[in-house]
Amino acid sequence: MREEQFITAGEAAFKLGISIDTIRRWDKKGLIKSFRDERNDRMFSLEEIKRIQNKTQGDKKSKFKILKNKETSKYTAIELFAGAGGTALGMENAGIQHILLNEYDKHACETLRINKPNWNVVEQDVRELKFFEGQADIVQGGFPCQTFSCAGNKRGFEDIRGTLFFEFARCVKEVRPKIAIGENVKGLLNHDDGQTIKTMVGVLEEIGYRVKYKVLRSQYLDIPQKRERLIIIGVRNDLNISIAFPKEKDYIIPLREALHKCPKSAGQEYPETKKRIMKLISPGGYWRDLPEKLQKEYMGASYFMGGGKTGMARRLSWDEPSLTLTCSPAQKQTERCHPEETRPLSVREYARIQTFPDSWQFSGSVAQQYKQIGNAVPVNLGYYIGDTIIKMLEGEIEEDVVEPVRIQQQLFGFAT
Repeated sequence: MREEQFITAGEAAFKLGISIDTIRRWDKKGLIKSFRDERNDRMFSLEEIKRIQNKTQGDKKSKFKILKNKETSKYTAIELFAGAGGTALGMENAGIQHILLNEYDKHACETLRINKPNWNVVEQDVRELKFFEGQADIVQGGFPCQTFSCAGNKRGFEDIRGTLFFEFARCVKEVRPKIAIGENVKGLLNHDDGQTIKTMVGVLEEIGYRVKYKVLRSQYLDIPQKRERLIIIGVRNDLNISIAFPKEKDYIIPLREALHKCPKSAGQEYPETKKRIMKLISPGGYWRDLPEKLQKEYMGASYFMGGGKTGMARRLSWDEPSLTLTCSPAQKQTERCHPEETRPLSVREYARIQTFPDSWQFSGSVAQQYKQIGNAVPVNLGYYIGDTIIKMLEGEIEEDVVEPVRIQQQLFGFAT
């Protein structure tokens, strides 16, 4: 497998015939990632810059679609913390059959039942569930990240009792699936100075699994969103199965393609005072686009504090993937304003960006619907994870060479 090449902005500009300022602008917008090497030079992935150059200067054909394999595989899965079904639907689209989906939130459970009446949805506290060996080939769970001490008495599995990761690990221990998949926010990589992820890997190893993990970037996996998720994959020790992760594509999907002919739906609205401010922001812009007097008026005390605060008064751009969706599109710190109209993104626009099909309905109030969609794993990301897992189980894929932890930490904004 060819190792990824990291070079300076100047070297990339010379090789590809684009300006250094363009590369730096893409980095600032989050379209590409960079890190500083031992000499404090900012380094970029040459392949990643090529992808953005290809999309912005070359291929203009829309690639937005919800991915689905034609055939169903023989493999089964249990999913914990299923939410509104993003991962489950994506894995089903890849060909994996779910025998059980567990979720505690009543609105999310209703969403699952409305859309997939054939799914076995168990609305119950995961702590009350019983599992048995051989129940499924795969156990998957997007467990909430709770703080727990990994120093303690270093008792491994016993030290994590009381956390929801423990319930995920307990399910894996009891079911003994061929493959275990954990999913979480990228911040877990550096949580508690990296000790939390170290403890989680150690626990899975203790119960008999070989483990690798990697941050996946949605914007390169047929998702019109700059959403990054940490994926942990464990393979049972007695099985000769290569661990691999979805391969990034050489293109991105901008918001314009994703929201083309999006159905109208309910959504939040701005109060008049905020609407007056947001009207002054151009596509891709944020609070610094305002006149200085209005900057101070809108930002208040935050104006004098450090940091870019680039999510505040932020209007999305038609020509880029969306920023990561949150549980509400009109939160002051993480604004998600429509690129053209002066309003927050609607529920159906949220769903499109998360690659849910237009037919997928969400239960509860508008606020509950935003919450379910914002918390979901994008459906297409679930598809790519499922498709890769099937290939792993079929022996059709080679072992991945994952970047060292130091590189992962630097690329995703963490200290080493």
